[in-house]
Amino acid sequence: MKEYQVKGLTCANCARALEEQIQSLPYGEGATLSYTSGTLRINEHVDLENVRAILATDGAYIEDDEQSSKKRNPLLYFISTSIVLFIIALLFERFNIGNVTVVIYMIATALSGYKTFIKGLKNVIHFRFNMDTLMTIALIGAFGIGEWKEATVVAILFGINEYLEGLGMERARRSLQMLLQQAPKEALVIFNGQMRIISVDSLQVGDVVLVRPGEKIPSDGIVVQGKSSVNEAAITGESMPIEKEVGMNVYGGSVNNEGMLHVQITKQYKDSSLSKILRLVQEAQEAKTPLELFIHRFAKYYTPFIMIVSLLVMTIPPLWLGVPWHDSLYQGLAVLIVGCPCALILSSPIALLAGMTRNARKGVLVKGGVHLETLGRVRTVAFDKTGTITKGKPHVTDVIAYIDEHELLHIAASLESVSSHPLAQAIIKKAKQNDIPYKQPEQIETRTGSGVEGKVDGKWYRIGNEQMVGGRYVSEQIEKDAEKLKNEGRTIIFVADEHRILGLFGVADEIREESKEVIQQLHRIGIRRTVILTGDHEKVARQVAEQVGVTNTFAQLLPEQKVEKIKELMKNDIVAMVGDGMNDAPALAHAHVGIAMGKGTDSAIETADVVLMQDHLEKLPEAITIARKVNRTIRLNIAIALGLKAIALLLTIPGWLTLWIAILSDMGATIFVSLFSLLILWEKRTT
Repeated sequence: MKEYQVKGLTCANCARALEEQIQSLPYGEGATLSYTSGTLRINEHVDLENVRAILATDGAYIEDDEQSSKKRNPLLYFISTSIVLFIIALLFERFNIGNVTVVIYMIATALSGYKTFIKGLKNVIHFRFNMDTLMTIALIGAFGIGEWKEATVVAILFGINEYLEGLGMERARRSLQMLLQQAPKEALVIFNGQMRIISVDSLQVGDVVLVRPGEKIPSDGIVVQGKSSVNEAAITGESMPIEKEVGMNVYGGSVNNEGMLHVQITKQYKDSSLSKILRLVQEAQEAKTPLELFIHRFAKYYTPFIMIVSLLVMTIPPLWLGVPWHDSLYQGLAVLIVGCPCALILSSPIALLAGMTRNARKGVLVKGGVHLETLGRVRTVAFDKTGTITKGKPHVTDVIAYIDEHELLHIAASLESVSSHPLAQAIIKKAKQNDIPYKQPEQIETRTGSGVEGKVDGKWYRIGNEQMVGGRYVSEQIEKDAEKLKNEGRTIIFVADEHRILGLFGVADEIREESKEVIQQLHRIGIRRTVILTGDHEKVARQVAEQVGVTNTFAQLLPEQKVEKIKELMKNDIVAMVGDGMNDAPALAHAHVGIAMGKGTDSAIETADVVLMQDHLEKLPEAITIARKVNRTIRLNIAIALGLKAIALLLTIPGWLTLWIAILSDMGATIFVSLFSLLILWEKRTT
């Protein structure tokens, strides 16, 4: 399938009609035309000239086409001319120049409503009923009963309405295009000491690229030479630059600020973080939410219903109530105009696109409108513990020294300096934080499953679990200290010499700095229940839960047991599951909304409906808030769209409904829906 960007689409109904015509072409089966993104996908064997001809019937064109790219939507110029002609006709009417006035009204109507009229006639012939059909019948009827002036006003206002509708959608599309422009186009590859420029699509894993100050990193990789700060806002939404040096990972699409970086590519561009974001955001637009599907089904039956109501308004009063035919026909035509479903159809897509785009700016990737809608209804959030609430890396929380603390840290760090075990690295990190020097031991022996034994400064020491120091004198104080650490959910590391225990280290998984504040924010915005689901021990889980403030904890769960807990929670609430590991993937898939951490496993990210690209929880409350705003906006849009139409229709009872009021109610609803939806993109500037 080939993809093209289409400009000039005026409405969702029009795009759907164009799509059906393109699908009827040879090899056209499966062609899609998205009004939301302005994207056309067609089989490469489809005759593009036929496609251009179909698009041209609605004033649309393929952006990449050199001939078409010079075109601009002429509707605004036609509407402006129509308004001038309408004013001239009013002046002529004042001086009783009858025949000329009618001709000018007809020309003004044709200029602003010609596209609607042509499409409407085709629809009538093929028994297709949409807003173009309604407007065409209304215009023909208005001319038929001699209402030239009002027919012209209807055509002009409908033309303005159509133009503004397209303008609103284009504004939402442009906000998305700003994201797509983050994609780098070229890379400067270093090969055998020579540098050459290639397309990012040609990059292979293992290639080394040079990234100069101000340039975008072409794909995900690891720094092999140089040091610089990098702006990762396009990927993570994090506005502050991140310092990068040799051995650190970088994202494709992030911007190198000042230094020269040599980056070894670890992922082809198509598999890079940025490429995945752009692809998923584009795919997300095509997925219809249940609400959107309902609106489209409703509109399909709503239009014929309005035509039947209009026919009844035209015929029943003259036949049964003695109302003049002219008045009833006039009222019936007004009902047709009120019945246009423009605002109703637009009530959802602009709001959803704006919500997904704003979240993407914040580094929160929502994989479809249906997931955004569900996210806004979440009332319970379940978290995996390790790597989600915590950093997934052990750190020293307690140092209990029975000798000088500096000496204890020196001995412990020296013994652990030859080990890559996470617990060993936690002790080394603690020594570094306290500026304690350490060195490699003169001799070292490993006791598998227990710890290590080695000679430091000419003396033998041991470090490890309780088995490693067995046989040495354990005082009442040491027992008391060890029991306290156990009750707090700490892993205990003992340090001893040949005769006695020198000290204890309490080690725990480090809680993320933002976790407590995020949980508080979630409760403030109305999340009723926050839950930790973990495979860790009960004491450890309870300790973490108390520190961050979650409402419920379930510990020692296998992956399948996490799924059972999620199902249990889903019986009473809309549930989101937040996780980062392969063992979280089943729970992420079963929850109403699965949310993955950005640096989690591929299986978690692929399974999830939402990805936090910053790899921390800080943006989660805001993402839920934006989703709720989208849902509120859509509900209000539908209420306004239907409410204005209902009020206008009620005016038919006393006979007060005019063509002017009808078109203004439809136009007002459409403009309100478009502008109100775009407000989702707006956010207050913080200083």
